[in-house]
Amino acid sequence: MPAVQSSLYIAMLHGIIQGMKWIAREALERRLHAALENFPVTLLLGPRQCGKTSLARRIAARVKASYFDLEDPETPLQPIVAKTVLKDLQGIVVIDEVQRQPELFPLLRVLSDRSPLPARFLLLGSASPAIIRGVSESLAGRVAYVDMGGFTIAEVGGGNWKRLWMQGGLPPSYLATDSEKSHTWRMHFIQSFLESDIPQLGIRVPAPALRRFWTMLAHYHGQRWNASELARAMGVKEDTARHYLDILCGTLLVRQLPPWFENTGKRVVKSPKVYFRDSGLLHALLGLKTGEQVMSHPRFGFSWEGFALEEVLESLHAERDGYYYRTQAGAELDLVILRGGRRYGFEFKFEDAPRPTRSMHVALHDLKLERLWVVYPGDRSFSVADRIELLPLTQISRMGPVLGV
Repeated sequence: MPAVQSSLYIAMLHGIIQGMKWIAREALERRLHAALENFPVTLLLGPRQCGKTSLARRIAARVKASYFDLEDPETPLQPIVAKTVLKDLQGIVVIDEVQRQPELFPLLRVLSDRSPLPARFLLLGSASPAIIRGVSESLAGRVAYVDMGGFTIAEVGGGNWKRLWMQGGLPPSYLATDSEKSHTWRMHFIQSFLESDIPQLGIRVPAPALRRFWTMLAHYHGQRWNASELARAMGVKEDTARHYLDILCGTLLVRQLPPWFENTGKRVVKSPKVYFRDSGLLHALLGLKTGEQVMSHPRFGFSWEGFALEEVLESLHAERDGYYYRTQAGAELDLVILRGGRRYGFEFKFEDAPRPTRSMHVALHDLKLERLWVVYPGDRSFSVADRIELLPLTQISRMGPVLGV
């Protein structure tokens, strides 16, 4: 598959994306504007097809801007002439798919240190800084990181949360005209990611092996990472399974949620949990095409948990501040977030009227939580115990002011 044949092109080729509309992402735009105003370089990080390019073009259209797409084989921004191309530009300089040319970062450090600063750089990346080599070393102190995922409930509207859960938040999938077209787009996305995107990052992994691992990982979504178990199931070494997981995490498609390590006087679990960042991709790899199939699947509870967890992390800008808590005795809390020196807990329950459990009270005491919210699919928010409150999933965004977002 040619490098220029992106997953979006494949989707359009099959006529899957029809009548797509623009959905405003105002909170994300505000974060991006603030970063651009305060830092010479801003790195907008998100998985492929989450809408980074559309958002950057929307911002660039309002100001003096230049745009470079490093996926274009004819881009003028080639390494040998990059300094000549960039040094006289003014305004906002957008460089899309920056992970394709990590050798640009030392040059961007030099250009961002000029005074006065004629241009600010907006870099779009589909891989984490761990994979985009050189970001931390070359641009330390000069770069702001803005995380971007798929659509959130606040963006699509509370009445559409079920569709968002079933089809995922990647715009072409969510905006597809029906569930069949959405599922087809996701399957093409997966194929393109494995056969085109991964090799473009310089990663040499057989596409069938990584697809098999990714599919198997879907059955471990929401559970603790067990390298030896997955390695045995695939017939590979543990290091190989670890490498495959690092690839999926590094390309922002899978999340490792670290455990809370504080010494509470109890033995705690120290393995991370693994979650698919997009519920639509999870459902595609599980072979689930409809809401009915999702709801009847044995993993639907974990699917809900991951969907709600991502909604909290995205809406509260807590992508790097989230943990889970579990003791060897079995007490567990799905998510712990740190804000302003205070700790807040979240538990995710797909129930009509969840009740506080012993685990919740243990976590509340052990972690000295300021408050604990039980996120559920209902429509009323109310207290069920001291410092424990039921919180509808559709009201997650109102927690922002409480947590100082």
